[in-house]
Amino acid sequence: MEKYIDGYLFSTDKEKLQHAYIHHFLSEESYWAKNIPIHIVEKAIEGSICFAVYDKQQQIGFARVITDHATFGYLADVFIEKAYRSKGLSKELMNFIMEQSVIKTLRRFMLATKDAHSLYNQFGFNALKEPDRFMEIKSFETY
Repeated sequence: MEKYIDGYLFSTDKEKLQHAYIHHFLSEESYWAKNIPIHIVEKAIEGSICFAVYDKQQQIGFARVITDHATFGYLADVFIEKAYRSKGLSKELMNFIMEQSVIKTLRRFMLATKDAHSLYNQFGFNALKEPDRFMEIKSFETY
């Protein structure tokens, strides 16, 4: 699916993804995936529904959803290039993601964030109501 909003292209076409750009952002600029190897980024892209934002031919944003396409989804690796922030693009990216039919049918859709709670609250995300029911295995902090 593709959609133009204010001259920016929002797309789910994996063929258009700029893997080197995504890897650079995640490994160098994100707080959650510092030093992630490119082969891990490529494997994550392969196993996810991916969303990208483009200014002409240049990718300027990304997000992916890990899902079983039936009941559960997890939103990950959401970012907009620093020079394009404060233009409403993260909100438009979230609108684009939330309007996908596969997202609308999920029973549970989750994410983790350190600093973007106000963005995600606008789309119905809230703190866990029953955090004592959730568990995790976190094998390591950084790559």
